[in-house]
Amino acid sequence: MRLDEIPMPPAVAARPRDARGFPVLAITPWSNGTPDFAATSTARILVCAVERRCSICGTPLGKGPVWRVVAGDEAAAIARALGDGVPYSNAAKTVEPPGHHACMLYAAMVCPYLVRPTGRRGTDAAVPDARFSRGEAHGSSEGLTGAVAAFDGYEFEVAQVVLFRFGALRSFLPYALGDEHFAALREAIAALPAAAEPCPAYLLNDDSAAEDRAARYA
Repeated sequence: MRLDEIPMPPAVAARPRDARGFPVLAITPWSNGTPDFAATSTARILVCAVERRCSICGTPLGKGPVWRVVAGDEAAAIARALGDGVPYSNAAKTVEPPGHHACMLYAAMVCPYLVRPTGRRGTDAAVPDARFSRGEAHGSSEGLTGAVAAFDGYEFEVAQVVLFRFGALRSFLPYALGDEHFAALREAIAALPAAAEPCPAYLLNDDSAAEDRAARYA
């Protein structure tokens, strides 16, 4: 499936673009007018966490469950738990921030790291309970690339990075290639309100504005 065939949530379509025309995530840092897709901005993630904003589009998450894309091994663990009839509960911390249903479905279909079983992590990341190395594969040994999952809510703390802990699992959409959820993405976009609050200027393409905003919460 070509990128231009994948429906884009309106708030993602309104994001700043790179030189190729690709929308840039709210948590992606900018340098000299160029986004660095291989990195994430701790300041931007903190702002999204405190203000309960989507890490993809930067607009408010609203009430109800939050969504995130889980990697292959975690997706496989959730699938095993659900298959055994065991409620899934994961108290482990993660550096992956939450977002909207439609935005996370879109990310799972277009992000090279998320959509390919052989996708490799672009940067190192570490949390107290685990380390993720540059070049580490996203997919699991059980054939799952990942899943788009909904959770009751989230808590966060600030260390060298922003760490998240998510509540009870509410929905689980595993995938191998991402395009399995094409119909779900279209339905999620169709269910969005006609008019949504725009992303604030401090989560667009000005990193100084993002850092100034984050300084309020540090």
